[in-house]
Amino acid sequence: MSDNFVLTDHNLGLDLMRATEAAALSAGRWAGRGDKESGDGAAVAALRRILNEVRMDGTIVIGEGEKDEAPMLANGERVGTGEGPRVDIAVDPVDGTRLLAWGARDSIAVLAAADGGTMYDPYMCFYMDKLVVGADAADVIDLDAPIAENIRQVARAKGKDVAEIIVAVQNRERHADLAREVREAGARTRIFTDGDVACAVQAASPDMAIDILVGRGGSPEGVVTAVAMKCLGGRILARLHPTTDEQRERTIAAGFDPARVLDTNDLVSGDNCVFVATGITDGDLLPGVRYLPGGGARTDSVVMRSISGTRRYVQAFHQLEKVADYARRTGEG
Repeated sequence: MSDNFVLTDHNLGLDLMRATEAAALSAGRWAGRGDKESGDGAAVAALRRILNEVRMDGTIVIGEGEKDEAPMLANGERVGTGEGPRVDIAVDPVDGTRLLAWGARDSIAVLAAADGGTMYDPYMCFYMDKLVVGADAADVIDLDAPIAENIRQVARAKGKDVAEIIVAVQNRERHADLAREVREAGARTRIFTDGDVACAVQAASPDMAIDILVGRGGSPEGVVTAVAMKCLGGRILARLHPTTDEQRERTIAAGFDPARVLDTNDLVSGDNCVFVATGITDGDLLPGVRYLPGGGARTDSVVMRSISGTRRYVQAFHQLEKVADYARRTGEG
């Protein structure tokens, strides 16, 4: 069994958590200000600064990238000190930039890591169809089956009535028929506006209300979700969904098959994975950043590791003046 993610007295996930904490602390100042670009930019800069202090030879496989035209944390960028394990990194410094701008719930800073060379990179296709469940229903889902059939199978596997099943569906016009089919099957919907990584993690967590996530969303978020599934024992089934004829042609020319159903192991083939998230605004998965009197702040994070099966919830208190002073002294501010 690989132990690349074990450092002296701690694991890499806790180092990576410092990066999502920094992103959340920086982005949180922009919550409710209606400016998603500035909030996202602050998170990117903070996360990148901390990543470059981590002892690893990291490569950004899923970053801000072409879709977001980001100058930093783009696909292929090298991060870390260059020493230690080779690590593939997937980042979403703000999962839910509109939620952040609105001051709405469920905006989080997210980072996923796996052994080098094991992450799928759907760089030619920005969207995919997804179906996500937890460990207790991992063996019964079928991406090509009607949603009503998947609901029945998941209910049976979980020992629930169909009426108790909650299905997360993103609030998009393309999902109108899907949401109707969920309700006609007798289940309930949990409609969300943005941030499908948080909803996917909830669908795979036995102590959360969501049972299934279904619908079309970002392909980078699908890879991040796959890392979380490795840590939680859940499952994601996905299929690339080019949105234009040109994108379909580019996807096929790059060697991707848009008709292929991708399983969790196709999206991340390694078994040594880490998933980290820190709340920016309050949400069902994690509380958001709290800025405290006297210049301090509190963050809440989750750190998951696949090889140990651990899921740690970490609450941290930060003296922001000391954090800023440290950044200035080290030339990283």
